[in-house]
Amino acid sequence: MLINEKIFILVAEAERGGLFDIGPTLPLVAIQFLILMFILNIILYKPLIKLVNERNETILKNLSKSSEILLAVSNMSNKYENGLKLIKKETKQNIEELKTIQKEKFEKELSDSQKSLDIIVEKILDNFNFKKQNTLENINIEVTSLATQIIKSLE
Repeated sequence: MLINEKIFILVAEAERGGLFDIGPTLPLVAIQFLILMFILNIILYKPLIKLVNERNETILKNLSKSSEILLAVSNMSNKYENGLKLIKKETKQNIEELKTIQKEKFEKELSDSQKSLDIIVEKILDNFNFKKQNTLENINIEVTSLATQIIKSLE
């Protein structure tokens, strides 16, 4: 039995000082952990959190500025688009007015040209009629003179 007793003693000693050994070192480890957390909080975490907060504030400021700029750009874009629409409408009206004016001028010039051509044609016809009358008179005179000569020669 001596061997069995030695095994039990070894097993009992092995269980002490295990993973969850509650003894005088546990409060020391807990105090060391808390001190380490306090030191890390002061040295590392507070400056890091401060930088992250400053970065977030900067990002929010930039986002608000960019949204203001975007709104201003949108307003300006709408303003210029409306102005452009107005200018297009005015341009179309001006083009239509110019077309009607040009059409009226063309019709007036066409009627003036037609009148002048009518006058020229009338003069030419009058001249032609005058020459026709002169030619007919000359022919009548020659026919009468020939007829009188024929009559005289027949007598």
